Amino acid sequence: MLSLTIVVLAAAAAGFIVWANDKRHAKYGAGVPAGVSVAVAALAWIILMAAGFGYLPGRTWIPWVLPIVLGAASATAAAIYLGRSRARQDTERLTAILRA
Repeated sequence: MLSLTIVVLAAAAAGFIVWANDKRHAKYGAGVPAGVSVAVAALAWIILMAAGFGYLPGRTWIPWVLPIVLGAASATAAAIYLGRSRARQDTERLTAILRA
């Protein structure tokens, strides 16, 4: 369980770092990339541990590193998608308001 705790904390940190570095981070909440990152990392850890990767000599690093990488990648994808879509929606709403 210590490895899950470390994975979750590292994934949350990666999610907050992704949020802080996104230029459109005002379009969505700070917890969104961190939450996505933690959810993906915890699910990946559970799957890898259930598959037995935590007990293979020479491969015990996989459940420690891979979930963090997957979590950071998913946080980045969520930030890119949400930032673009929310900016587009905000622009459309502002244009509709200015036309009326």
